[in-house]
Parts: sequence; structure tokens; C-alpha cells
Amino acid sequence: MTIRPTLGAAFLAAACLIPTLPSVAAPCAQGTCDSAWKDASDATAKTAMDLADEYARFLSEARTELLTVSTIQQQVERLGFKEWKQDQRIKAGDRYYVHNRGRAFTLIVGGREPVSKGVRIVASHIDSPRLELKGRPIDNAQGFALFQTNYHGGIKTYQWTNIPLALVGRIDRKDGSVVEVSLGLKADDPIFIIPDLSPHTARDQMKRSASEVVAHEDLDPLAASGPHGKTPVAEWVFEHLKATYNVEAADLVSAELSLVPALAPRDVGFDRRLLAAYGQDDRLGAFASLKAAAEMGTPPNTALIHFADNEESGNVNVTGASSTFLTDFVGELLYAEKGSDYRHPMLTRALTASKALSIDVNPGVNPMNPGAWELTNAPRLGFGVNIKLYGRGFNANSEFIAWTRAALDERKVAWQTTTYKVGRAGGGTLGSELAHYNIDTIDFGVPVLSIHTPYAVSDKMDVLALKDGVAAFLSYSR
Repeated sequence: MTIRPTLGAAFLAAACLIPTLPSVAAPCAQGTCDSAWKDASDATAKTAMDLADEYARFLSEARTELLTVSTIQQQVERLGFKEWKQDQRIKAGDRYYVHNRGRAFTLIVGGREPVSKGVRIVASHIDSPRLELKGRPIDNAQGFALFQTNYHGGIKTYQWTNIPLALVGRIDRKDGSVVEVSLGLKADDPIFIIPDLSPHTARDQMKRSASEVVAHEDLDPLAASGPHGKTPVAEWVFEHLKATYNVEAADLVSAELSLVPALAPRDVGFDRRLLAAYGQDDRLGAFASLKAAAEMGTPPNTALIHFADNEESGNVNVTGASSTFLTDFVGELLYAEKGSDYRHPMLTRALTASKALSIDVNPGVNPMNPGAWELTNAPRLGFGVNIKLYGRGFNANSEFIAWTRAALDERKVAWQTTTYKVGRAGGGTLGSELAHYNIDTIDFGVPVLSIHTPYAVSDKMDVLALKDGVAAFLSYSR
């Protein structure tokens, strides 16, 4: 994706397309695209609104990767997907799923071509920035019991104070039993909160730079207050955990407990075209991929819709995209297809013949601070799918970009390009992990306001465009 904006008006005229539903998409005029809402029919607008309602319900349930995998599995089983068993050969139209330790998940839709001819991979991540409890998570401070936390993903610390937080996750005991924890998401649940200083007492604090206003080590929510009779408050918390969940303090060392915003998704604005919710980076991509898979017929190549963990921490661990899980699974499918004739070069050849789409949302133009973008290449909410043109070796090759454009145009999917202002911003995706295996890989997503905050904002028409864009990528037959 190394086409430069200096190519002038011809490039800008081709850089994004407007959905003139249902007629043929029209080019942008002198680099200025129109919002997809401008020419949308009433039926298309209703489709976007209805899809967003479903998306909001998905986000309400899918607060962590563990909960997201559980939610997706429940949905696809209702749609007829079955768990894939070892050595099970994939036939055209088959629908299976496979999970990786309950934290990553892959849907399989059998294609017309054999797996040896390559697969189509759509990968998104299902972890989002959050706070996590440390192994020894309770401390006393001025008569309060405080949670001791670490952070997952890049955050602005001051944004996590004075908002309602829910505690969700699991505790694993030595005997192999698991305790599920969810507290703060129901209306009558208690919540947890990190108290910030009031303006009256914050003169010294307000002299600090934004990155130092609240230290990462100080993101400690209130867990309980005051002594309970003669029992110190921290000790009482452990007694409460024992009585409520039958866990000991040592059990918290083998726990995955997260503090996530307890805010419910809400419509934004008089026209309700925007949606505010926690976790849209990148459970928006996950939801769009899930819906595209659910509505898909038989694709030309077997489709693998992969939901990965730990992207926000660098794709690490066995459930992140740096794991060999996905390519190992392609090898398993090939072995099921070839049997005793299977040889390792078949896997490398199949991967080379494959195509991958790495999805991740990215910051859209913020009306309060438009100067953070180079506006001729900036992604705008409501204008459709972003083809990401990062430069500096991070782009797909030009022929694969052209193939992707053709796929989107065939489905009349609105698209635009996005490039950060040079040297001013950055970010990673799953794309480099897929490209490592010699798979042609392209990055795209949709713009979102306030990503990596507790409450991000998306455009409902973009959710529809991304679903249709994923379907276009998986179904294009050239």
C-alpha cells in the first residue's frame, strides 16, 4: 500500500467510494467523500440501525475475551456450527468452530476448493484495554481495602477514574475446579471505582503532564471500606471471598480477574446514528466478522474467521496471534484432507496460496482535534471501510490492494483510505503475524472515536459496511 498522496487528483478520485445504494458506487470528488448516510435508502438505514442494536447487545455480554468466546460459541451453535473434531475433513458448505483454551476462537466455513488450494483468513482481536488484578490483589489504605491492579493495553490513566467498574473473570483452584466471577454489570450489583482528587485539593496534581496526572500504579479501585466489627477491612474482603466464592487468598494467584467499564452501550445524538460502548476495539471487527460468517453461503475457498487474544499486549502468549495455533490448524485441516499422503510442503504451499484480512478499528477524525490527522488521507465516521496505508513497509503489496478494491467494489461496499500524519501516530494489528507465514495480508477496519478509552464511539453505518466488507473479501471469486 505504498501509493502516495502526491499522485494527485487521480489518486484522490479513486481513494474512496460512496455507496449510492443500490446503483454503482461513485468516486469521491477531489478527495472529499460523502457520508454513507447521504444517499442511503430508508431500507439501508434501517438495516444499519437494526444491526447496531444487535451489536450493542453483543458488547453488553462480551466484556472480555473469555466472555466474547462464550458469547460467540453460543450464537454460532444456534446457527448450526458444530465443534470440529480432529481428523474431520472439511467439505463445501460445512460449518464448524474450534477454540483455543477458551480465549481465542475460529469459525470454519467449508469452501468449494480444497484446503490445499489455500484458505481465506479474517482475523480480529477480542481483547480490549482494561485493568487486571495482581496476584496478591488486596491492600489496606486509610481505612479502605483497595484492589491492586496492572493494565492491559495502552490507556490514558486519568480516564479510568470516577467511572463504574465491573469485576469479571475466573478463578482456577488447584483441584481443577473453576469459579466464574461477574459483579457490577447488573443493575443491583455493587460497582468498583477509582476515586480521583476533587478540584479543591488537586492544585499540585493539575500541574503535572497528562501522562502523570494519575500514575499507573495508582489505578486502585475501592474494594470495601472501614472495619467490619473488629475485622480489618482487607481481612474482611478475604473472608467475603471465602464465604461467597469458596476461594482462598492463594487461589487469586491462579485467577484472571479484570476490571472493565460497567457502562451499558448507548445511542449518541438526536439522530441515534452513533453508538457509545466499551470494547469496540476490536470487538467491532469481531462482531462484523461473526455476522458475515453467519450470513455466508459456500465461499470459493474455505474461510477461517479467527478471533485472537492479547493483541493489545503485543499478540503474545498461546492464545495471541503470535502463537502457531492458526497455522497449525490449517495443517490439521490439510492432514484430514490428505491423510497419509500429507507432507509439510503442502502446508507451506497452502499458506502461500492463502489470503488474509487483518481487521482492527482505528482513530477516526475527531471534530474537537482534527489537526491530529492529515485530512486528505484521514478516515471519517460514516464513510465506510478503511484500507490502511501506513507506509514504511507496513502495506500490502499493490496487486493485493487492487484485488481487495475489486472485491469491495463488486459488493458496492463504501471504502476509504487511512494514513496517520507522518511521525505523529501508530499502532499494531494482527497483520504482521499473518504475513510472517508468507500469507498475502491486508489491514482494514473502520474509524472509531476515542478508542482505548472506557467509552468509544462508532458509526452504525460503518458497522454495516465492515460486515459487508468481510463478506466481500471471503466471497470474491477471482
